[in-house]
Amino acid sequence: MGRVDGKVAFITGAARGQGRSHALRLAQEGADIIAVDIAESIPGMDKFYPGATEEDLAETVRQVEALDRRIVATKADVRDYDALKSALDAGVAELGHVDIVSANAGIFAFGEQSQLVTDAEWEMVNDINAKGVWHTAKAVIPHLIEQGTGGSIILTSSTAGLKGTPNVVAYTASKHAVVGIMRTLALELAPHRIRVNTVHPTGVATDMILNEATFRLFMPDVEHPTKEQAAPIFETTNALPIPWVEPIDISNAVLFLASDEARYVTGTELKVDAGYTIK
Repeated sequence: MGRVDGKVAFITGAARGQGRSHALRLAQEGADIIAVDIAESIPGMDKFYPGATEEDLAETVRQVEALDRRIVATKADVRDYDALKSALDAGVAELGHVDIVSANAGIFAFGEQSQLVTDAEWEMVNDINAKGVWHTAKAVIPHLIEQGTGGSIILTSSTAGLKGTPNVVAYTASKHAVVGIMRTLALELAPHRIRVNTVHPTGVATDMILNEATFRLFMPDVEHPTKEQAAPIFETTNALPIPWVEPIDISNAVLFLASDEARYVTGTELKVDAGYTIK
């Protein structure tokens, strides 16, 4: 029997990276999956890194089904509440219920000092990273309360949700906002035995981090910095001697918070940061 056997997990940003990893890890431990992703590049984000694709989302479906678990996957934008709720409702109708929520969808925009960030960039980042998390919670909470069986909501924040981070003011603000959402929901939902926590990764080896634009944030004088050049610099930001963690490291934390092993854990900021926040 798996650690989340018989559960259904609702995961946003599930097409690739951490979202896909969470879907697979939870499926390995017995969960069926309701997966959502915008599955397209977001205007304004192309200068940082390309977005996920419909093919990426289809690959998540293939890998979950290869584990003999069910999955309902929908292309939807977390900024669009009606579309997000429709995707969730369709998944619940097919799979019967929802027990675990991973509000994972997010973007990383960076590079300018605060006074140079445009209103458009601020709104784009905060609409996805903060409002998108609120939309996810808003859509799923009525299901969890009506079911009356408790549940676990896990919001993906960041080390930037716990400390200041130069040149990423919009992202830092959005990830601090996620902590505020978590703390409020943890109090509101505790009477329903619904737990709410955040996870706070350091840099994770996904497309969001392992790209030339992010490397240039650390090496602005290098025209085309490589992963090999960036790794030693990234390593200096962590206490442990590693440049970044792997998606599975965050997925294992999500699994713990989703499982009965964490049945009395709520309102907690769980760091998976290789010591980043204590340096």
